[in-house]
Amino acid sequence: MISLEQALEIAFSKAQLMGTERAEFLYCSEHILAEDIFADADMPPFNKSAMDGYACRHDDLGKELAVLEVIPAGQSPKQPIEAGQCSKIMTGAQVPEGADTVFMVEYAEVVASGKVRFTGSKTNSNICLKGEDLKESDLVLNSGILLKPQHIAILASVGCTRPLVYKRPTLGIISTGSELVNPEEKPQPSQIRNSNGPQLFAQSTKYGFPVNYYGIVADDERLTTQIIEKAVNETDVTILSGGVSVGDFDFVPRIIQKLGFEIHFSKINIKPGQHTTFASKGNKYIIGLPGNPVSSFIQFEVFVLPFLREMMNYSQPEIHLPMPINHDFSRKRSDREECLPVQLTNQNEVQMVDYHGSAHIHAYHQAFGFINIPAGKTEIKKGELVHVRPL
Repeated sequence: MISLEQALEIAFSKAQLMGTERAEFLYCSEHILAEDIFADADMPPFNKSAMDGYACRHDDLGKELAVLEVIPAGQSPKQPIEAGQCSKIMTGAQVPEGADTVFMVEYAEVVASGKVRFTGSKTNSNICLKGEDLKESDLVLNSGILLKPQHIAILASVGCTRPLVYKRPTLGIISTGSELVNPEEKPQPSQIRNSNGPQLFAQSTKYGFPVNYYGIVADDERLTTQIIEKAVNETDVTILSGGVSVGDFDFVPRIIQKLGFEIHFSKINIKPGQHTTFASKGNKYIIGLPGNPVSSFIQFEVFVLPFLREMMNYSQPEIHLPMPINHDFSRKRSDREECLPVQLTNQNEVQMVDYHGSAHIHAYHQAFGFINIPAGKTEIKKGELVHVRPL
């Protein structure tokens, strides 16, 4: 059996890079940028007032100042500021020539018609200088970055409305098992509702991947072959849950090979999710996940998602928060790496969630994240740092 790290190395070595496309920037969250983005102008493009107030010369603070005009945001000043003068100015408006200070309107006293005086003891300049954030031609976003809403704002600020991004792989999701019924149905004896399919759909769409959802296929080799073949033809990555273990009806590996795919591994030394299968044929991939819902949930996060992002030229950074555990923990078996759900206490300490195994999906509904316990480690002492991966 191979480790998760080895499984990712194998999968990454088989990942073929997706092509690129120009995309509307408003819909680019969760895309991977495929080009460097540069500023097309200074930012701010002019000396800009940071507040509502009066623009004047610093040397004139405390003197009676004649108000020349009112400068709203979006309108250029009409008159320069000279000695003994000021202009009322709004936040974001262009500071008139000659002014080097804006004092707050709260510290302005009207001393006569058309005249004001600064009443404070001192003030900052309260001016955002031209180009202090960015200079024209500055690099603002690197190729390979995972775009988030804050990056969309940057694209907007430099006028990049159709950035070049990597295409996202399309996913086909299939749940296998004759015991499964759709969530809206009342299960009969020996049946359970299909939770894996909706869960994998939600995980996939959370990260922006287009999904073809094929629903449930019964434990019938002919039907299973047909639906897998359909998914392979219509999508880039087919994700199955169930049917990849060693039971009498777990014939998915045989089907995968019959369709011309090479199976690179079928077990990972991890809990939950040991029976995870990865296969490829050219630029098509099949990932078989165990049927237990926690197994498929965790394996999507630790294996599927990093692989999908590798196809888009993005190496997912590992975010593990070191935090102390607030109780002793031990386990009897330590032959596998294990992922366990945790909560955070009000004291920012880690507390294990009551967890009954890979079928216990309810254990995760209030989990902040999970921790990875390495193979060979049997106990954790209270106060010891554990590394939490947020969900």
